[in-house]
Amino acid sequence: RLVVFFVFTRHQYKPYLSGETMADVQKYFEDFHDTIKLNSENEVLREKRDIILKKLRKRLKEIFEEKEETPPTFTHFNKGSYAMYLGTVPISGDYDIDIGLEFDINKNDYPDPVVVKQWVYDALYGHTDDVKIKQPCVTVQYHTNEEPVYHVDFAVYSHDSTGSDDLFLARGKPYSSLEFRVWEPDDPKGLMELVANRFQNDDRKQFRRVIRYLKRWKDVKFSSEGNAAPIGIGMTVAGYYWFKPQKTLIDVTANKYKYNDLQALKWFVNQMINRFTHVYHNDEWAERLVVELPVQSFSDLFSKMSNVQMIDFKERLRKLQNVLDEMEQLADPASACEILSSQFGEDFPIPELSETATSKGPAFISSSTSA
Repeated sequence: RLVVFFVFTRHQYKPYLSGETMADVQKYFEDFHDTIKLNSENEVLREKRDIILKKLRKRLKEIFEEKEETPPTFTHFNKGSYAMYLGTVPISGDYDIDIGLEFDINKNDYPDPVVVKQWVYDALYGHTDDVKIKQPCVTVQYHTNEEPVYHVDFAVYSHDSTGSDDLFLARGKPYSSLEFRVWEPDDPKGLMELVANRFQNDDRKQFRRVIRYLKRWKDVKFSSEGNAAPIGIGMTVAGYYWFKPQKTLIDVTANKYKYNDLQALKWFVNQMINRFTHVYHNDEWAERLVVELPVQSFSDLFSKMSNVQMIDFKERLRKLQNVLDEMEQLADPASACEILSSQFGEDFPIPELSETATSKGPAFISSSTSA
């Protein structure tokens, strides 16, 4: 029996016949990824990082020598999405660089971690007109024509007296109460290693693409104010737990696969929705997505989102799920891409009908594998 669906787009309405090939949008997902991907070897960001680190070392030395004290020393390391090869080009244009400063000190000698953060602040004060001590870091914001263009977040770390490699993150601000001024166990290097080794080869590439798709979706669909949006590292760690590569074996002899990012995205979104559970949070029972760090401090990465914000998060995930499910009803890539752009923004490419009319690829038969 013939079943006909009608899909209405700005191009035209197009019937979809049951049994007709589903739209192959892999090329357009990959083109989208190339557009939003932030290259970890970005020369401008690397140059700015090196300039500010040179300034920090120079000023620390001067400040402490003026007080006739021995200047503290530190080593630095890249951290965050930039270091994990998961960075995306920000819609706002405000690029983010995360740097860890590993001071050669014993945290027990500085029970107030804000003292050490103040060293960084004092050394960088005046480098731009916007330097702040925040709860987890010291931020240096750069502007062009009064618009933010990028910022550097310095996370300050120390060791303890045991001689181990364990790191402790300096938390607190100058006017924080004592309970919020703490050296918190943290393992940024361990996290980066876990994420980097979770998948291998082309599976890893698909993992990185899908995480970037969701991070751009988050930027498009959520306000950047406050804690309304799920943080990027939360999406990444959720992927560490629940992402599963989706691919089709197309050459047994060569062990060659064709990857299906649409199916991988659907799988991951469905997994996140299904992982919502009722927990006690902010003095009430609420349905929340809990994503715990797999390393110190083992904290819930979405804990700062309110219960109301978490409800909104789940609802937006469901809307995304519905759009991804709708792709199975579409035969024309142009129509499919137009609908996808409603979720991922104007950078998602929409081909012309003439481009896709005779170029429909074979249907995917998804073969899920995990590393």
